[in-house]
Amino acid sequence: MQHEFTIQVSPEIAANPEQLKNDVARKNGIPIDDIKHIKIVKRSIDARQRNIKVNLKLNVYVQEEYIYRPIELPDYPDVSNAPEIVIIGAGPAGLFSALQCVELGYKPIVIERGKDVRNRRRDLKAINQDHIVNEDSNYCFGEGGAGTYSDGKLYTRSKKRGDVQRILKLLVGFGATDQILVEAHPHIGTNKLPNIIAAIREKIIAQGGEIHFETRVTDFEIKSSKIHGVTLLNGDKIATNRVILATGHSARDIFELLYHKNIEIEAKPFALGVRVEHSQKLIDQIQYKCEDRGPYLPPSPYSIVKQVDGRGMYSFCMCPGGVIAACATSPGEVVTNGWSPSKRDQPTSNSGIVVELREEDFKPFSKYGPLAGMYFQKSIEQKAWSVGGETQRVPAQRLIDLVEGRVSSNLPETSYAPGLTSADMGMVFPKFIHSTLKEGFKAFGDSMKGYLTNEAVVHAPESRTSSPIRIPRDWQTLEHTQIKGLYPCGEGAGYAGGIISAAIDGEKCAIACVRSIEKKN
Repeated sequence: MQHEFTIQVSPEIAANPEQLKNDVARKNGIPIDDIKHIKIVKRSIDARQRNIKVNLKLNVYVQEEYIYRPIELPDYPDVSNAPEIVIIGAGPAGLFSALQCVELGYKPIVIERGKDVRNRRRDLKAINQDHIVNEDSNYCFGEGGAGTYSDGKLYTRSKKRGDVQRILKLLVGFGATDQILVEAHPHIGTNKLPNIIAAIREKIIAQGGEIHFETRVTDFEIKSSKIHGVTLLNGDKIATNRVILATGHSARDIFELLYHKNIEIEAKPFALGVRVEHSQKLIDQIQYKCEDRGPYLPPSPYSIVKQVDGRGMYSFCMCPGGVIAACATSPGEVVTNGWSPSKRDQPTSNSGIVVELREEDFKPFSKYGPLAGMYFQKSIEQKAWSVGGETQRVPAQRLIDLVEGRVSSNLPETSYAPGLTSADMGMVFPKFIHSTLKEGFKAFGDSMKGYLTNEAVVHAPESRTSSPIRIPRDWQTLEHTQIKGLYPCGEGAGYAGGIISAAIDGEKCAIACVRSIEKKN
């Protein structure tokens, strides 16, 4: 017989199956020999008190043998000769859209401007070592999108948008650890995610789908407010009346194309700021309230939100045991992001600390219409490149020096490989962002004693938190409100914010697209 229990135990007991078994037996009056297996269904850490506990949801098999059943992928059909659907972008939205098309019996043709995961690595090495930015292959563009080489966090608050467990199970089916089904804040790790992405690609191709790398879309053919095809950089044209547009939050050329073709887009508020690096040991001490976290607790994350004169400032994409990455997508700009390997075993932690932006903040760029926020974002990245020395070195400042308004006389080494240039953040950001950061960090220090330290280093900017554009779509058909057959999808279109929500949206757009085709047939 199976029993479901929710218990709270010490980290040591949670990490030791025999101790956990003894604890469950004792607390619930079950003879220990009757317990055949304990399956952990959900796990989270409660670090609010000095005596840290682990919350566990368990399925306990009492006088019943446990049979392990691996997660299996759907029975994907061969779609080699099936009707075709064009998908632009091979990030999580595009790839999961393609998988859903295959599952529904349609042939996806995925067009991706960047390279596959293996060949992307050379371009990441080039930006880190030689300060060379490949506009089509970088941390944002290429197979798997921005998430592939920026951590692989799977936590989402978007449970109302779709079936989170389905996406997690698919990831497990393609090679992710099944622990992502258990952890409250699941995470794959930048070192593990590329192989999973490659496995998804191989399945799509094996079933008859197509994926075209290093292929950039430069135009849409539109007649009578309907999509009729796409044009590629080499001049080739693909005729189609169904396009899922899943190009990600950094595809500025696509936003420009839509705008200049008078296809409706909207400015969208987003957030922008810096990326701050601390030692992981310090964050552990603050969060766990102990000198050393010991062998049973993972590197601690943190999450913090403050209001400064009515404007939000908050942590974003916090990476325990991780590093800061160079994420520019064009020459002449500097962008940072963060990632962690699967074990989160680096000595440093980092987090984006970003300031809430509003549409009125973009007024100096109003001549660009709905692209105003994008040009605001771009101007800060270009300013950072200039201040940093016109290389991929980032403007940087010790944290207390930033708060107290002085340029750091020296900077420690950080995990950001291209290097640092000591600078006043006021040279990079407009006054309202700079002042919000200064006051907000004081409030952070009040909430997290020890956080405000000059051993922490601020890197600028963290600017690609989400898309500065929303591409409007009909809430029922998911087609663009103006162009039939065009399905704005995922994070770049303004409908997702991370791997899971983007994957969910990709599936939704594929289903809507297929439904439209079958309705007409």
